[in-house]
Amino acid sequence: MAKLQGVIAAAATPLGPDLSIDHGRLVEHCRILLAEGGCDGINLLGTTGEATSFSAEARVGAMRAIARSGLPLDRFMVGTGVPALDETVRLTRAACELGFAGALVLPPFYYPDVRDDGLVAYIDALVARVDHSRLAVYLYHIPQNTKVPWPLEVVARLRERHGATLAGLKDSAGDLAYSRSIVAALPGFDVFPSSEATLGNATADGFAGCISATVNVTAGESQAAWSGQGSASGAAAAKKAAELRAIVAGHPLVAAVKSLLAARYRDDAWRRLALPLVALDSDRAAALHEAYDRRAAAP
Repeated sequence: MAKLQGVIAAAATPLGPDLSIDHGRLVEHCRILLAEGGCDGINLLGTTGEATSFSAEARVGAMRAIARSGLPLDRFMVGTGVPALDETVRLTRAACELGFAGALVLPPFYYPDVRDDGLVAYIDALVARVDHSRLAVYLYHIPQNTKVPWPLEVVARLRERHGATLAGLKDSAGDLAYSRSIVAALPGFDVFPSSEATLGNATADGFAGCISATVNVTAGESQAAWSGQGSASGAAAAKKAAELRAIVAGHPLVAAVKSLLAARYRDDAWRRLALPLVALDSDRAAALHEAYDRRAAAP
């Protein structure tokens, strides 16, 4: 299988009037990101995709819709981690059987102060129970949400135990020192920070690319930064992508991304969010769009 790398969008998930996943809009959004938007890959059903708000059945249904669409599954990783091991196994096995290139796995959250041995045992059990030749696990480090990190020592132990099956890690903590420590300790292990700002020097830093919520709307600038590493144009693109990201991140992130997509697609259905999240109010949306459009139009 080709390795996932480069500019990866943590894809937003469109919803119908009953707040179920709108498969048609989801497939078309992913198609646009890959074919026209400049993305090298898609992270389906992650945090930006509101995955933890959907049942296992709904998540498998979305996976199947993407698998039936004809889109290149070797360019997709899918979020499969939940606190319950059995459901993580079910979702991860479905991702393997359908042909997705990777499974992005949260640590088992809710209980605080999870011991390293517990985290190792959880992934050991996941790998053993899924038992599939396509299995490629990407650890999802987002301790500001889970309160449970993937410590370097745990990642190193798991890489030693499972080899290439433990394929990489997404760092959504925004801690580049942490990301760099993983790169330094584990040659050949793919690390993806969550900010487009890292793309200008990603290869020099040893990063495999980035996986970002705001790539839903900054894919063009992000691809120019990734492809133009080491050049003045690449540095300028990375700076612009980072500035656009900062504008979006000044608002509730998922709601802001969806508000911008609603404007881009001229489709207010994109403003719907899974509860308990709610759409931006009109004043905040107007401020976001004005600031974003002004910066997007500038060189």
